[in-house]
Amino acid sequence: MALIEPIRVDGLAQFSRNLRKLDNELPKALRIAMNEGAEIVVDEAVPRIPRVTGAAARSVKARSTRTAVRVSAGSKRVGYFPWLDFGGEGRIKGRPAKREFIKEGRYLWSSYGDRRDEVAAALERALLSVVAAAGVEVD
Repeated sequence: MALIEPIRVDGLAQFSRNLRKLDNELPKALRIAMNEGAEIVVDEAVPRIPRVTGAAARSVKARSTRTAVRVSAGSKRVGYFPWLDFGGEGRIKGRPAKREFIKEGRYLWSSYGDRRDEVAAALERALLSVVAAAGVEVD
């Protein structure tokens, strides 16, 4: 599988600044609306992650700012998530020493790749809904 390009929205920071001029709460609504796209990836990835305790699957979350949205996984307690997803040489005691390295990853990026069109459509709907809430017409 080839590496999948992230979705980039040109002018999103300027768009967010302009929304703030209209209403101070609109950038917050934009951030929340964009989380819907990330939740699609989370919902696809979580069932794919193997479970012993379930900590790795529970660590997958949608994170966003007003100009970016992403899916994060792992934490201080789940420091092995990169090894679990991408593989490589495990150096934590009690973990298997090696796991086949897969540059594209097994869970997050493959989930994003499988649902990329759906994520793009959700982000488009989110942007349009925030614009409509601002009372601006879109051609």
